[in-house]
Amino acid sequence: MSAVRRIEQLAPQPKKAEWLDTIIKGDCVAALERLPEKSVDVIFADPPYNLQLDGTLHRPDQSRVDAVDDAWDQFDSFAAYDAFTRAWMLAARRVLKPNGTIWVIGSYHNIFRVGSVMQDLGYWLLNDIVWRKTNPMPNFRGRRFQNAHETMIWASRDKASKSYTFNYEALKAANDDLQMRSDWLFPLCTGKERLKNEDGGKLHPTQKPEALLARIMMASTKPGDVVLDPFFGSGTTGAVAKRLGRHFVGIDREETYIAAAAERIAAVEPLDDIDLALMQGKRAEPRVAFGSLIEAGLMKPGTLLFDAKRRWTANVRADGTIAIGDDAGSIHRVGARVQGLEACNGWTFWHFEEAGSLKPIDELRATVRKGMQVAAA
Repeated sequence: MSAVRRIEQLAPQPKKAEWLDTIIKGDCVAALERLPEKSVDVIFADPPYNLQLDGTLHRPDQSRVDAVDDAWDQFDSFAAYDAFTRAWMLAARRVLKPNGTIWVIGSYHNIFRVGSVMQDLGYWLLNDIVWRKTNPMPNFRGRRFQNAHETMIWASRDKASKSYTFNYEALKAANDDLQMRSDWLFPLCTGKERLKNEDGGKLHPTQKPEALLARIMMASTKPGDVVLDPFFGSGTTGAVAKRLGRHFVGIDREETYIAAAAERIAAVEPLDDIDLALMQGKRAEPRVAFGSLIEAGLMKPGTLLFDAKRRWTANVRADGTIAIGDDAGSIHRVGARVQGLEACNGWTFWHFEEAGSLKPIDELRATVRKGMQVAAA
């Protein structure tokens, strides 16, 4: 099993093979500026929260709380944090594909400032997702509500981005045929999944659970997509991406985190392709015009079409329309008119005759779609 490669310094405009499935050591903005433009499908960012902790936090029994007090989470002012956020988000937007999306997670300390910067830079907010924690840390001082959630912002590159990936049908099926909601219930990262340091403590103070990243990727990526994490930390994004058949790119400054993440990812076994197939609905299938059946030779001008009970008969014309006498139009419009309806799905309403039996023309559309998928492969 090959270990995860690391790059200490990127050459300008590296080829894809030089940076794909790697952990890049260095400042996130500098590393992002050297990645190819419009090369990433999805970004998951877990930036510093700027918690503004004041003094050591203790439990009621006076034991010390292992809180986030690392230097990378500390900023001199809100203005400094905003400038940092703007810098990495500008760099991230450059590498995001036009139809790509970005996820940013944070707490009440920073997520509102992050959202404001995102909108200022032109990102288009799609959802805010609430991660409800089943086992949140108590509020030890008893002066506020227990902080039991974090917020994720999901956004497209800009308002014009309409073809971003959202695996609606797969999410709905996994949620007992109900629409997936914007409040997700997951526990904090604990037990065997939590990476430990030499002293047995947390290797990284804000390690995210793999289940959270798995849902993000299953919602907004396809197998083979490239997922970038500019604050890679313990490597959860890379581990989940590898298991789910996605590529990853991680960026981090800390050698301790990079070494642990590389070892963790190297041990991951990817799932088989058959297990990674996504359930898709009709909306995800390529559009096929009725005229395409004629162009493909599957239906000839002059062919007669019937409804399932043979009440109406229409004639196929060379221009891709159908006609009943002098009344001509699309398969949908003519089907609606003969029934006295406002709308009609002509693909299921009209049938062709084969060997004495009627078959819906939707079967021919499926044949064209299969050919389109083979050509695109």
